[in-house]
Amino acid sequence: MKRYDCMERLGAMLKDELVILSLGGSVDEWYNAAPHMRAASLFQQQLGCVTPQAFGLAVGLPHRRIVSLDTDGGMLFNLGILATLGNEQPANLLVVVWDNECYQSIGGPPTHTAKGKVDIAAIARGAGVGHSYTVYDLDAFESRCRDGLAARVPHVIVAKVEPGVRRDVHRKHSDGREDKYIFVRHIEATEGIVIMGPSEHN
Repeated sequence: MKRYDCMERLGAMLKDELVILSLGGSVDEWYNAAPHMRAASLFQQQLGCVTPQAFGLAVGLPHRRIVSLDTDGGMLFNLGILATLGNEQPANLLVVVWDNECYQSIGGPPTHTAKGKVDIAAIARGAGVGHSYTVYDLDAFESRCRDGLAARVPHVIVAKVEPGVRRDVHRKHSDGREDKYIFVRHIEATEGIVIMGPSEHN
């Protein structure tokens, strides 16, 4: 199963959700697989920070569906977030973990899931996120995502995807700073609120 194909399936289901995603090749892939979600996506978050930031957004905007596009390396970097999700049970959060069993962006050394003994979905269930699943094919991925997007309890979907990055996609032109402002302005416009007002001149 390829990550880009999963992204296309997931992107087709999204309309007014907000998305937080990680570093690496998934940035350009998501930028192309779900072009209608570009302004609603916060790109290039550090390892271990993606799902925690998505959780914070879910708490701050409880009426809005939040999607975390995390990685196996990123989730393993901060497993404590699963305990937080288990305790707090954010009703509007869907977590997808792209598990390619390697750190693709630094040359592909294996993560702990590569040996077949570490099961992120089982860890999530043990932490109290009862709806945590591992999927191996596109139809199962789409079905679990559809359920997670409609549910009122958190879902964790670990998608076992092939290593590699799709090369025939357009590069995202904005940098991290610009991405932040695009994302914040999108929330302001869709929520009718001011998050970052105009600078004050003395």
